[in-house]
Amino acid sequence: MREAEINRNTLETQIAVRVRLDGSGHSALNTGVPFLDHMLDQIARHGLVDLEITAKGDLHIDAHHTVEDVGIALGTAFAQAVGDKAGIRRYGHAYVPLDEALSRVVVDLSGRPGLEFHVPFTRARVGEFDVDLVREFFQGFVNHAKVTLHIDNLRGVNAHHQAETVFKAFGRALRMAIEHDPRLGGAVPSTKGSL
Repeated sequence: MREAEINRNTLETQIAVRVRLDGSGHSALNTGVPFLDHMLDQIARHGLVDLEITAKGDLHIDAHHTVEDVGIALGTAFAQAVGDKAGIRRYGHAYVPLDEALSRVVVDLSGRPGLEFHVPFTRARVGEFDVDLVREFFQGFVNHAKVTLHIDNLRGVNAHHQAETVFKAFGRALRMAIEHDPRLGGAVPSTKGSL
């Protein structure tokens, strides 16, 4: 089973993550940030990965540290769970619509962190959630999962829809990238021989 458990404890946050890549889309989420829980559920359901995440953070300040550190912890767990990447497709992409919104996410499990994030949110907050934190989540994930990630919201009027299409597309792109390619056998999909 490709799975991992991570505990990340700092003076700002205490986070526990368990991820199973070959899952069914089950999630158990309690980060203290309801909108983040909703978005993480999209990753699980559309990526068909099982996610268990709990977090206690300094929410009396704001949600920044919690959201960023959840991204860091999830990226770390993902990197451990995916292992040496032998036999996987490596690349994944998805377009996901939700009503008027449409997002595209492309991922390369390259071993090199890189984020291109182009989401022109139409408002600054969704409820109590600061939409700037979406980028912080993905930056934390990318840096610790060591993946290259391109995120583009192609259109959208409703900021909730914009965010949700991004997370759904991310889940589906990851699902494609981590799938086993039977034609590879146990080979690593790189001319270098390792990723």
